[in-house]
Amino acid sequence: MFEYLDLLDRSATGEPMASDDWDMAVAVAVRRLVREHRLDWDRDRVVNDDPARASAVFDAGLELAEEVGVLNVTTGRRVRFTPGELQAGLRGAPQALAMGEGDDARTLVARGICDPQPPLAWAGTPGTPVPERLFLPMAMSYAQEPLVDLLTCGTITHVGGCAVERGSPLEIVATRLEVRLLREAARRAGRPGIGLLAGQSSASELGDLAVADPDYLRPCDSHLVPMLNELKIEQGNIARVVNSLEYGMRNASLACVMVGGIGGDAPGSAVLTVASFILANLACAADYHLLHPIDIHRVATSTRPVLWVSSVVAQAFALRAPCVIVGDIYPKSGAGTLEVLYETAATAIVHAISGSHLEGCGAADGMLPNASGLEARFMAEIGRAVAVQGLEIHEANRIVLALLARYEHLLERGSPANPGQPFDEIYDLPTLQPAPAWQATYEQVRREVRELGLHSL
Repeated sequence: MFEYLDLLDRSATGEPMASDDWDMAVAVAVRRLVREHRLDWDRDRVVNDDPARASAVFDAGLELAEEVGVLNVTTGRRVRFTPGELQAGLRGAPQALAMGEGDDARTLVARGICDPQPPLAWAGTPGTPVPERLFLPMAMSYAQEPLVDLLTCGTITHVGGCAVERGSPLEIVATRLEVRLLREAARRAGRPGIGLLAGQSSASELGDLAVADPDYLRPCDSHLVPMLNELKIEQGNIARVVNSLEYGMRNASLACVMVGGIGGDAPGSAVLTVASFILANLACAADYHLLHPIDIHRVATSTRPVLWVSSVVAQAFALRAPCVIVGDIYPKSGAGTLEVLYETAATAIVHAISGSHLEGCGAADGMLPNASGLEARFMAEIGRAVAVQGLEIHEANRIVLALLARYEHLLERGSPANPGQPFDEIYDLPTLQPAPAWQATYEQVRREVRELGLHSL
């Protein structure tokens, strides 16, 4: 059986490999596996409708994980796992995961395809830079939403006017401030026990280690242990895992596979994502996985190829190796716009019907603090409506295509194409309620999505 500290030995003794050589080897292997498994996709079927295709994507991803392993970029060594270890990792992946405490506790479960149990909604603007002065009111706008089950947050990039640099002691200050403010927001919203995914201000392991404390991130909370692009790890993230294994925090693996990058088009990127999750079970000691493929050219999770990758990967695990998957929603557009809600609806439908929970929304490419609790409310409503209505795959695909027609033209523009407005321009800060124009936009799009066929909304 694989013991986690074996990873350090293998990172020191594995085959030496330069990062560029690794990228080439992975790209060649992915393309071969796509050919061998005859993987393809249809741009007009962004919700996968073929269980055999999802199963083939899983097989190809498992073969890739067995063949290449992961590269430790700190030591420059390849880390390999045996087929038995990978299978044990799949069998050991939690299918139910309690988060939070008391009346605010929620249980994430492994969802199925067209699952009648609604996805949980993990709300916030993950990884997005947020000014210190707006962090608390933004967090409160999410925490106060009744349909929100768990909280995440943006990144504090400046403290007292000083930039927070990777590896700087200010990382500790910023990450502790982030978690204090997030817990204060939960307390003010009357939800002190709500589960968190936080420590986002920690670019290195410094801040992450500094908040592994019951006064900050509790054992019932979670933190990120990312896989680097593609199929890479580094010693700092291994340190995050070593610390959390004793302390008890939940490990969230994050694989931001670049669709159109090393894996090529959607089928190869799906294979890479499956391999990333399988390897993260061991390399990141993952308790659950964040599904976050992103279009390398358009920097969004709402493009056709990314939607298909999200769908087929979630279905692949639902069919072959059930585990907890949370789908990230990173629209191209920002809060205050019609398009951010169209993108949120399309992406939430794809994730909800394919077997994922929901996290978001990291609006405006995740680059600007142009996000709010209102689009998170909409995300949660969409997820619940998909499950309650018993939406079928062909109907979901039809609705998503109609939504794509409303925003796809923006995806070809520069980044961010449709930035929207900062939080303090779309919410009234004293009352923490949406401004009338933003509320009216939300109600308009909600009506449109109902008219398109999501009648339970």
